Amino acid sequence: MKIAFCELLLYLQPHSTKQMKQFFKFLFASFFGFLLGGLILVFILIGIIGGIASGGGGDEKTSELKDKSILQLNLNYIIPERTQNNPFEMFSIPGLDKGKALGLNDVLANIKKASENENIAGIYLGADVSPNSYATLEEIRNALIEFKKSGKFIISYAEIMDEHSYYVASVSDKIYLNPSGELLLNGFSQQVFYIKGMLDKIGLEPQLIRHGKYKAAGEPLIADKMSEANRKQIESYMGSLYHTFLKNLALSRKIELANMTSIVNELKVQSGKDAVKLKLVDGLKYQDEVEAELKGKMGTEDKKKLPLIGMAKFRKVSGNTSTSDNKIAVVYCVGDIVGGEGDDQTMGSDRIAATIKKVREDDSYKALVLRINSPGGSALASDVIWREVVLCKAKKPVVVSMGSVAASGGYYIAAPADAIVAEPNTITGSIGVFGLLMNAKELLNNKLGIKIETVKFGEFSDLGSPDRPLNEAERKVIQNAIDRVYADFVQRVAEGRKLTEAQVDSIAQGRVWSGEDAKSIGLVDELGGLDKAIAIAVKKADLSEYRTVSLPDLKDPFEEIFSSLSDQASAYFMNRELGVHFYEYEQVKKAIQYQGIQVRMPFTVDVE
Repeated sequence: MKIAFCELLLYLQPHSTKQMKQFFKFLFASFFGFLLGGLILVFILIGIIGGIASGGGGDEKTSELKDKSILQLNLNYIIPERTQNNPFEMFSIPGLDKGKALGLNDVLANIKKASENENIAGIYLGADVSPNSYATLEEIRNALIEFKKSGKFIISYAEIMDEHSYYVASVSDKIYLNPSGELLLNGFSQQVFYIKGMLDKIGLEPQLIRHGKYKAAGEPLIADKMSEANRKQIESYMGSLYHTFLKNLALSRKIELANMTSIVNELKVQSGKDAVKLKLVDGLKYQDEVEAELKGKMGTEDKKKLPLIGMAKFRKVSGNTSTSDNKIAVVYCVGDIVGGEGDDQTMGSDRIAATIKKVREDDSYKALVLRINSPGGSALASDVIWREVVLCKAKKPVVVSMGSVAASGGYYIAAPADAIVAEPNTITGSIGVFGLLMNAKELLNNKLGIKIETVKFGEFSDLGSPDRPLNEAERKVIQNAIDRVYADFVQRVAEGRKLTEAQVDSIAQGRVWSGEDAKSIGLVDELGGLDKAIAIAVKKADLSEYRTVSLPDLKDPFEEIFSSLSDQASAYFMNRELGVHFYEYEQVKKAIQYQGIQVRMPFTVDVE
C-alpha cells in the first residue's frame, strides 16, 4: 500500500538551472513524444477500423441484461476516484485497454445498483493481488457488506491473493483459492528510502530548515537512518491500520481476534492447504470448478458460458436514479494541489475554486461534499481553494469525505468544513513545515567543472544560489517564512475545528495520523465513506429527496491524451534507461523540482 509523509515544503530553485533543465526536458520529450504519438495514432486507427468491422461492440443496454446474471468485479487494477472519459471504450485498442477501468464512484454505484436489480443474482469477485490502498478497499468492502443484505451471494476466486485483495474477499460467502495458488498474509511493513548517501556521492547537500519534531518528509535527505520521532509516528499510524485490518478479518471470518493476529504474525499460512485448515478460505479449486459451481447456483449447468456481466457494461444499465431539482454537489479534489487549471489527475486551484464558486452561487445546489484524495501541493493554491470553501460554508452545508490520503494541503482545504468523514485507514493530518534548498557547490565545481560568478545589488538577491551554502542571515529569513506558514496553517485548522491553537499545535508538528486516530484527537468527525458524507450533507440541508452531481466536469478525453504524450514519453524513456532504479529517480526528481511554499507529500514509501 502506498503511503506518504505530508509536510510543508519550502524550496527555492535558481532560474538559470530551471531553464536549462526545462530546455533539455522538452527537447527530448518532444522528440520522443512525436514518435510515440505517431505509433499511438496508428494503433487508434487500427482499433477503430477493427471495431467498426466487428460491429462496434457497443455496451449492453437495460433490455439486454439477462435474467440470473452475475456481476463480475475485479480488484487487480489501480482504481481511480472517478471513471475517466474514454472515447475508445467500445474498441479494443492496444495500450488503451486500461482506460476501461472504472473509478471508485462507479464501482460503488454498480454494487448498490446490483443489490436492487432483480436480474443480478450475485457477484463474482476476482480477488487477485490488488494495488489499491486500504482506504479505497475499505469503501468497496463496506459496499459489499451492504450488498449481502439483499440476500444475494458473493463468491471470490484468486490464483494469488495478497492482504489487500483478501481484505475485501473476506466478506464473501465463499472464498476459493487455486490449488497451486498462494494467500500472502505476513503482516505490515514499511520501508523508507534514505538517499543522503546518494546525494553525497553526486555532490548535493540538502539544507533543511525545520519547525516541529515530525518533519519526516525531509529526513531521508539529511540522514541515513530513521529518527526516533519518525519511527514513533510510523509505528502509531501503521499500528492503527494493522489493528483495523486484523479486527475486520476476524469479524468476517468468525475467528477470534487473538487467533487471527497469531495467524498473521507467525506466518501460519504457507500453502493453500494451510489457508483451508485455518478457515481463511473455503476450498481449493481451479477456475473452471468455481465457474461450474456458479452455473449450478444459477441452474445453467448445460450452458457453455457463465452469465457474467462486467462492471463497465453494467454501468450502462439504468438504475433507480433521482430527478429531483435539489442537488448535492460532489466535488472531486484529487492529486497534487497546483496553481492554474490543472487536469483530471491534479487539483488546479483555478478549476476547483471556480467549481466551488459555481456551487455556492447556484441555489439548486443545496450542499457541497468535497471528496479529497490528495497529498497536498502548493500552499498558495491550497489557500485559494480554502477561501472558496469558507465562502461556500457561509451559504450552505459543506462536508468533506476523505479518500486514501487527505493530508497537508489536502487537510488544509478540509479544515473549514461543517463535518469531516474519513475511513479508519485514511492517511491524514501532517500539519508541519520545513524548508529545503540544495547546495550543489561540490557537484558544480569539482564534478562538472562549473563555476558561477555573481554580481549582485542587495544582500539577499542571490538567495538560493546553487553554488554555495546558506549563511546565517539567509537561514533566518527562511526560518521566519516557515514559522509564518506554520502559524497560518495552525490558525486555519483551529478555526475550522473549533480548537485552540495550542491544541492544534500539540497534534500537528508534521505528524501523520490514521483516520481512526484522527477522529480521537478531533481532526475527523465520523468514520465512513463517501455515502456517509453525502448522508450527513443531506441531513444538514434538511432534504427529503435529492440527486448528486459529480464535479468538476471531466476534461475532453482527446485533449487529455495528447497533452500527456510528452510526459509519458519522457517517463517511458527514463524508465527504460534506469530500470529498477526508476523509483529512486522519481523520488529525487520530486525532491528538487518544487518551487515556492508547498503543502505536500514529497516522499512515497511502501507499506506491504
